[in-house]
Amino acid sequence: MEHHRYIQTRQDGGIQTITLNRPEKRNALDEEVIRELTEALEAAAVCRCGVVILTGAGSAFCAGLDLEHLEAMTAKTPEEHRRDSERVAKVLRTLYDFPKPTIAAVNGAAIAGGMGIATVCDFTLSVPEAKFGYTEVRIGFIPAIVSSFLKRQVGEKRTRELLISGRIMKAPEAMELGLVTRIVPDQDLIREAEKLAHVLLRNSPESMIAIKRLLSQHAKETLDREIEEAIEWNSKLRATEDFKEGVRAFLEKRTPVWPSQCK
Repeated sequence: MEHHRYIQTRQDGGIQTITLNRPEKRNALDEEVIRELTEALEAAAVCRCGVVILTGAGSAFCAGLDLEHLEAMTAKTPEEHRRDSERVAKVLRTLYDFPKPTIAAVNGAAIAGGMGIATVCDFTLSVPEAKFGYTEVRIGFIPAIVSSFLKRQVGEKRTRELLISGRIMKAPEAMELGLVTRIVPDQDLIREAEKLAHVLLRNSPESMIAIKRLLSQHAKETLDREIEEAIEWNSKLRATEDFKEGVRAFLEKRTPVWPSQCK
């Protein structure tokens, strides 16, 4: 078993399990977590495993951006904002273009970037109590990068509703929208993910790789353009007064007073 600081990996019988291992922070994302996750995925892409399971330690799958990282973002330069956005785009694109089947075993809340990671996987198994949502709008931010992937999955009308409202949905609704493949009891989550992985391992690896590559190639031209635009929008919104106020209000547990509303 290989250990990073915040990512745990385990390989068994052709299955590589990658666990977001920061339970005290609800597996929240910061620069180091995103880097370690990207490295773990890149290693899994070339290792002898045939299927990857992605899950979280503790009560949450991934609660989105880490609060301390969020606060530090308000003082960053435009160049630093762009690099941050590029890192998020890289991990989601790595997952989307991953050559082997991926299974998200969602053990709890999957919020903002965490929801993106959970739903970009080929299969998403969820416990009944898991909650999903793109909540960026609540802090004056924009879920720009995930919007390209979400639109391909649920269509533009539902993408607009989910991103503009920032509302939280429960696992049954996420399944109804096609973002969750199956809901399984909490105690059966990993076992069911492994059972699915073993079914996939009986398929032709070459065929599965070819299917994934074909679908990625179909989307490549559009995704290349949209993600580049998304990185620009991501960087732009991080420099706004609404974002700075939204982060302050979130950390201070109060209702934000939006500067753009006062103009």
